[in-house]
Amino acid sequence: MLVLSADTSLPILSVALLNGDALIGAVAMEGKGSRNEKLLPAIDWLLTENAIDRKQLDLFAVTRGPGSFTGVRIGLATLQGLAAALQRPVCTMSTHEAIAHGTRGRVAVRDDAGRGEFYVSVFEDGREVVAPHLAREIDEPDVIDVAEFLQRGNVALRCARRAMEIEERGEGERHRDVTPIYVRLAEAEVQLRQKQNAR
Repeated sequence: MLVLSADTSLPILSVALLNGDALIGAVAMEGKGSRNEKLLPAIDWLLTENAIDRKQLDLFAVTRGPGSFTGVRIGLATLQGLAAALQRPVCTMSTHEAIAHGTRGRVAVRDDAGRGEFYVSVFEDGREVVAPHLAREIDEPDVIDVAEFLQRGNVALRCARRAMEIEERGEGERHRDVTPIYVRLAEAEVQLRQKQNAR
């Protein structure tokens, strides 16, 4: 199975290409503010460098957040568009689920959400047991800090491996939801609601 995956929800944009268990290639680059200008060229570069035509791809995998509001939308829209054009399935998951893939035991994934809060999810053997939510404190012994993970790990690569596992287990249809996981409202939505409530 040839899988192309991407994560654009975090400050480091990542793309990965897998053929079964074999990693063909992966890239990671600073993505803040210019994800829409970097994602497609990164995908094209990976495919061209490895002499792979888009039509050879079997599956697209992408993260849904939490993370950058704009980044999440760009990743979902781009991979959904590619998948639709090629009539291939899309496997989606939370950014935290991708990062937690391959972990054993109980672990929390934590990302800075600003305002003194964190986006937090909890996993048991890589399976989500507590969905992404906002928290000020984390009462879990083992924590994966997203910023630290980005220094050594590739989120898109974890996303691709998790997607392959999902599809091989026949659970793909439960992972087709392309709704972003925002957890917190965008600042513009907060202001709009405040105006509406003030009327």
